[in-house]
Amino acid sequence: MSGRIGILLASWAATLLASAALLPLVDRSTWLLQAALLLGLMAGTGAAARRVPLARPLTAGAQLVVGVLLLTLVFARNQAFLGFLPTPGSVRELGTLIGTGVQDVGRFATPAPLTDGIALLLVGGVLAIGLLVDTFAVTYRAAAPAGLPLLALYSVAAGLSADGAGALWFALAAAGYLVLLLAESRDRLAQWGRVFGGPARGGRLSSGSEGGAGGTAAPLRSGRRIGAVALGLALVVPLALPSLGTGLLDGTGPGRGGGGGGGGTISAVNPLVSLQNSLNQPENREVLKYRTNATETDDLYLRIVSLDQFDGSSWKSAGRRVTDVPERLPPPAGLSGDVPVTEISTNVAAADWYAQDWLPMPYPATRAEVPGDWRFERVGRTLVGDRDQTTRGVNYSVDSLLVRPTAPQLSAAESAGVADTLPREFSSVPDSLPAVVERTARRVTEGAANDYERAVRLQDWFAQEGGFTYDTQVRAGSGAQAIARFLRDKEGFCVHFSFAMASMARTLGMPSRVAVGFTPGTAKSSGEMSVGLRDAHAWPELYFEGIGWTRFEPTPNRGSVPEYTRPDVPDSEVDDPEQPEESASAAPSAESGDDPDCPRAERALGECGSEDPDAGAAAGGGGPPWGTLLGVTGALLLLAAALLGPMVWRRRVRTLRLTPVGGGAGERGVSALAAWQELTDTVWDHGIPPDEALTPRRAAERLVRLAEPGPDAAEAVHRVAGAVEQVLYAPRPVPVAGLADDVALVRAALHARASRRTRLRALLLPRSAVRVIWAAADRWARLRGRGEAAAARLPRLRGRGAQGG
Repeated sequence: MSGRIGILLASWAATLLASAALLPLVDRSTWLLQAALLLGLMAGTGAAARRVPLARPLTAGAQLVVGVLLLTLVFARNQAFLGFLPTPGSVRELGTLIGTGVQDVGRFATPAPLTDGIALLLVGGVLAIGLLVDTFAVTYRAAAPAGLPLLALYSVAAGLSADGAGALWFALAAAGYLVLLLAESRDRLAQWGRVFGGPARGGRLSSGSEGGAGGTAAPLRSGRRIGAVALGLALVVPLALPSLGTGLLDGTGPGRGGGGGGGGTISAVNPLVSLQNSLNQPENREVLKYRTNATETDDLYLRIVSLDQFDGSSWKSAGRRVTDVPERLPPPAGLSGDVPVTEISTNVAAADWYAQDWLPMPYPATRAEVPGDWRFERVGRTLVGDRDQTTRGVNYSVDSLLVRPTAPQLSAAESAGVADTLPREFSSVPDSLPAVVERTARRVTEGAANDYERAVRLQDWFAQEGGFTYDTQVRAGSGAQAIARFLRDKEGFCVHFSFAMASMARTLGMPSRVAVGFTPGTAKSSGEMSVGLRDAHAWPELYFEGIGWTRFEPTPNRGSVPEYTRPDVPDSEVDDPEQPEESASAAPSAESGDDPDCPRAERALGECGSEDPDAGAAAGGGGPPWGTLLGVTGALLLLAAALLGPMVWRRRVRTLRLTPVGGGAGERGVSALAAWQELTDTVWDHGIPPDEALTPRRAAERLVRLAEPGPDAAEAVHRVAGAVEQVLYAPRPVPVAGLADDVALVRAALHARASRRTRLRALLLPRSAVRVIWAAADRWARLRGRGEAAAARLPRLRGRGAQGG
């Protein structure tokens, strides 16, 4: 294996090893196989171009062209000419895929589904990095700068990964780079000749190519040791350095309890971006599962955190003190002994991939047993992980109260004017809130006798009477006009509905906040409840003195409407089968019995069993079958050879003509006739056709007159012509040295005086390449003549055979 081939393979392997850091970002790894094959084809193109040889920039350009054709073949073949040649339609398709890929990256949590857009970003990015690495390391023989694109590729993977790229991925990327450096160093040492090591056994010197203890060259041993030490330090030293914090790129985000002991704070954070992300996941991955002794789970919402700070444009969680988790949590604020409650127990198991700072729990929790380092925030009644503690793979148990107030109790309870019980921040309304919010709230609740009736009217207006549409693809929006825009457009998902109802309740003097968590999930045949990503939800909570924080459900067809919000129900402990909400939820459940894993909300929307049949293909299918890919790739290479054929042939002919006869500088030198033919073809490529009827001297005068190459180049033309005259007319020709240099001098002069268009034409479509057609025509004529002669002789041969018989 030659040194350059070794560097090529090392650069290919280094790019793939660095690309492996992207594997945790998506749920399937088939894209890496595609990238490996396409990268190998692009590297092979570079090897062929260097074999010609092409100029270095042209080699990189040829690889770039092949890379674009390959991406067109894999991702836009239906719009391309012959399946791989770009057309305006295929360019638009690639642009659309790139745009959707960027949107998918921002929308999906890691590991994201392998959509066509994400696959194009991954494969195209690997090809781009591979082209840079190949250009640096192989074409320009500078392996050290190739580490920059490899570092960029690894940095992107580390920045997008939920937990950052781990030590394994760093080790793979670093090992690939070290292998690349080692391959280049071996090639450089090989160019020096035989490398000798130290004295071997018996006192003789051993070469670096021999085996044994003395067979390894000292520079090679030193390079390996330095690489091993550097890699070890890179992996070990960060463990001993002080941590700089998780930062914004950490998958869990801010919001951790600080320090140990009984103090610390919980920082404000808005988890609603990840909520919309979860709702739009194409696969409803299981977040957690639980068992409970509650007879009904419709009201068993798993609450994560409450957003109680409202600045007119967004809802946020306030920064508050956190303490150690007490053995028994304090009683919930505002709950009196007159309200019926049932204490239930729930055992929860979080998925191994689900990393959340807050602990999902039924509200209000009275006791929590959870392993790890957790802290308690008293006002929101939430548990938050301290430092790096998350819910990943945690099994815990929670005791909580199932609060069942009746409609008369809520009607008699006070909501407004409880500033002495609650902090004022729960009812404050900023001046930036648009006036249309309060006007709409008062119009909807006009005629209501108390705060409870106002809350129910707001809920029913959003969920049934207001003409709102549930749509998770609507932009969440921000700013003071976001709520007003939602009230006007009437399209949104749970974030919009909960924000709007809580804001409108505050304009009516009712303390309110927004809770974020999960709906109860779906029952399994094993008796467990399964909660998936699409069960993520947000809902408003309103405060009523004597009952406490009370859940409402304004989002259409999501979750379950609380029993206490139906004033005509006399007893909340008894389910009324006549209620339309119950019958509506029961019918889809029966119809979707073939899909027991379908979430309650999807059944309510009638979406169970109606998944797009092409969704799986869109998520995972990025390319054609491998047989088709290889076949079309062969056709692509043939087309590339046809397009680059004239240039390749011309460079090859020039090399053969100007190679010294005998193979060395000390031999006879360049043939005068070959040099003259190369000179005339060079002038022809620059627009001046040859005149075969002229003698060499007259032809030289004509070339100088028409081309005007300059004095030095004109003398070179005459020297070549004189050498040809020596060969043709002298009885004993005298060899002339330096003919190859004279041809190069004339070529450079013509190139400097020509326009850019002429130079490109001479390079890519040389006029003298027509000699190939002439030669083929002459050969075909000779073959045809031989065939005709053979056909003419055949009857005579048959006649002779007949006479002899």
